[in-house]
Amino acid sequence: MDTPTQDDTWMPTFYVGQYETDRALPVTASVLYQAHDCNYDMLTTPITTPFFRHRVQELVKQALQNNVDRDDQASIPTISPLSLPDTPLTPGDITSQLLAFVSPWIDLCSPDPIISNISRQVLYLEIAYAAFCGIEYVFIPGPKLYHGDATTHGSPQYARAVQEALSIGSHLSIHIIFSMTADPIDEPRVEKGNLASQTRSEYIDEVDELRPQKPDMFGTWDAWNTIRTVCKYSSRLFVALSLPKELPPLSVQSRWYSEPVKLLAMTPDTFNYNKHNKPVLCDSLKSFITRLMRVKVTPWILLCDVGPIPGLDDPEAKISVSDGFLSPDTTGDSASSPTPAEAAGHSQSTSRYTDDSTPHLSYIRWLQRRQPPRTIVEKYGSGYQDYLQVPLQPLTDNLESMTYEVFEKDPVKYDLYEQAVRQALRDWRDEGKPTSNPDGRVVVAVAGAGRGPLITRALRASKAENVEIDLWAVEKNPNAYVLLQRHNKEDWDRSVTIVQSDMRSWKGPSHPEPSTSTTTSGPIFPNSSVHQPSNGPSKPTHYSIDILISELLGSFADNELSPECLDGILHLLAPTYGISIPRSYTAFLTPIAAPKLHADISSRSSWDPTAPDTPAVVWLHAIDYLSLAAKSSDTLEHNSSNSKGKNKASVHRSAKSAAPTPQLPASPFILPAWSFHHGPLPSVPASNTHNTRYTRLSFRTRHRGVCNGLGGYFEAVLYPGIELSTNPETMERKSAGMISWFPIYFPLRTPLYLPDHSLLVVNIWRQTDGRKVWYEWMVEVFGYNLLLGGETRLVRLGGGEVGSSIKNGCMM
Repeated sequence: MDTPTQDDTWMPTFYVGQYETDRALPVTASVLYQAHDCNYDMLTTPITTPFFRHRVQELVKQALQNNVDRDDQASIPTISPLSLPDTPLTPGDITSQLLAFVSPWIDLCSPDPIISNISRQVLYLEIAYAAFCGIEYVFIPGPKLYHGDATTHGSPQYARAVQEALSIGSHLSIHIIFSMTADPIDEPRVEKGNLASQTRSEYIDEVDELRPQKPDMFGTWDAWNTIRTVCKYSSRLFVALSLPKELPPLSVQSRWYSEPVKLLAMTPDTFNYNKHNKPVLCDSLKSFITRLMRVKVTPWILLCDVGPIPGLDDPEAKISVSDGFLSPDTTGDSASSPTPAEAAGHSQSTSRYTDDSTPHLSYIRWLQRRQPPRTIVEKYGSGYQDYLQVPLQPLTDNLESMTYEVFEKDPVKYDLYEQAVRQALRDWRDEGKPTSNPDGRVVVAVAGAGRGPLITRALRASKAENVEIDLWAVEKNPNAYVLLQRHNKEDWDRSVTIVQSDMRSWKGPSHPEPSTSTTTSGPIFPNSSVHQPSNGPSKPTHYSIDILISELLGSFADNELSPECLDGILHLLAPTYGISIPRSYTAFLTPIAAPKLHADISSRSSWDPTAPDTPAVVWLHAIDYLSLAAKSSDTLEHNSSNSKGKNKASVHRSAKSAAPTPQLPASPFILPAWSFHHGPLPSVPASNTHNTRYTRLSFRTRHRGVCNGLGGYFEAVLYPGIELSTNPETMERKSAGMISWFPIYFPLRTPLYLPDHSLLVVNIWRQTDGRKVWYEWMVEVFGYNLLLGGETRLVRLGGGEVGSSIKNGCMM
């Protein structure tokens, strides 16, 4: 497979649905096919009819007249089962393409026992019937956070109702509709007929907390967190996010980005309208959508009340197909002249869309075609976003050729290694250092040669610097050893001495043996290309290594036992001038919210009890960094809050402007955990205790959140001035485009809630018993308590249990 290039014709798939509040019922196959002809992918349908709503309202009216209180639940009337006039749904071939909506007029959060009880009955009846009909996707209106002038905190009883609904519809998925923030000022007005409007005032008056006067940026996320926690991170529970015209700060966007968002809902109010009265989205919304379309499972888009499906009343009418090819005046300022190619490509589209019957859909299809190409890392990691992988056991397992091939696809890493070897050879020559080989060649050894990419780079470096080397390759994998012999014969001109051995038991380079009596385990090529032990009377004369090259790093630097492996060979380095490449490496940590990973690990726990205690290699994608660098966080929050005035101007940008670029969150605050440094050793260490480590790291958090685990990265110094990094803060500067390593993830068995402005403290240990190496980790949360007199005291608010990978430790 070729290495990915920047040339990319990839285009994400936008699944677009259509919602109508007053849709004619039922939704028939002909209606669905007409929607398909207009380039919609799916339609919505209510589960019940206005007749059912009227029937329920009569029951509520009767119960209210009887003045039933919360201690008299038995007097609350029971809704009779659904009958034919109550629902437009029926099992059929098209149900899998319908999104079913639970009645929006219920209020599961109501403090009034009559309203909340009957709302739950409606929910359960509708869920049960939708499941019977074969509906796969059900949408529920989100919790109502405010009633009258009070904040009612009804999320727990809402969560309990959803938990029961999941058990009733055991095969369907439930999507809860949320706005991005809780805004008590702009909250939708309660319409007449909505059960919330009938909440009795005495129950609202019981609530102590008044409605706030400003938006709570994380209010709706807090409600969602309560619901999914009660539902134990169910894999069938998702978020349907209602997009506003102006997005909240990037911290809020990033929080929702980390959640399982399955649908983006847009109303006419989500769009701006340019001077040609065409619907367009502001730049920040386009960037947010672009970012979400990079996740492994992309969300659907639902256009709500943007107009009926054209052609239903007149099947013979000619309608336009929203294929995404729009004229400049549709998406921006028509005064900007298109290029000749654009003019030719849109000549027909301009006339065709003059009377576009689905302008909002056309714009979304245009946006789909304008998505930026994937980066090299995105192409390489496609399909691996948030996919948990167990770290390698390189000392106990012999890797297959395909595994080596994956690593070798990274040109950036090997370019950096080649630069490091070149610089080391150049310095050796320029400084006139003595070599360990009496013939004057610099002795270079590749420890853990694999299929030989580092050997190739070392030979290139030698030729480029015109410095002769005595090159040795050590590999324990007997299968890779055979391939190395073939490369030596066919590609390296038999210039490499290949040794099959564990590097920790190798005695080092040696002069040719005087005896011709040898015992071999395979063919020996001429010119000392393969080194085997001798049974002759003379012992070989060993000499030191001048430059030792290895690529033993794991996702957390030391998690694949690079320190232990190198401990067994570094005593062979020349004592004064010996060089190890890499010279040193440092592990880094930061706390993250990763609800999708937590849900995945929770589901695995049913058949693998060690899953919550096993660090996993994973391309961390749909996550939220909980601790942000102070300067970048403040700047981005300020820029985002001040972008509202710019949104109106941005709608006049030309159609030939650049594709939307994902707006990235503030820089994460990532701290070093520990380091390892390598150079000549006098002897092999007697034990491995010197490779144990412990650190305690403190992270300040600005916004409330949930810590699901720790993201781990590393930086390595190959040679002074030449470094590689997986640390998001330094990767672009040190090794941009490197794809060899995904981060490591240390999960928390129980998610840890963090209030606003808290301190999160991480304790992590690297442990060993002489047979294996494992990690232990623990996270604590502290808050600041203001005492009388103005003194501030740090108070422990909670902490998780100690995680330990001892059962799946890396064997030495």
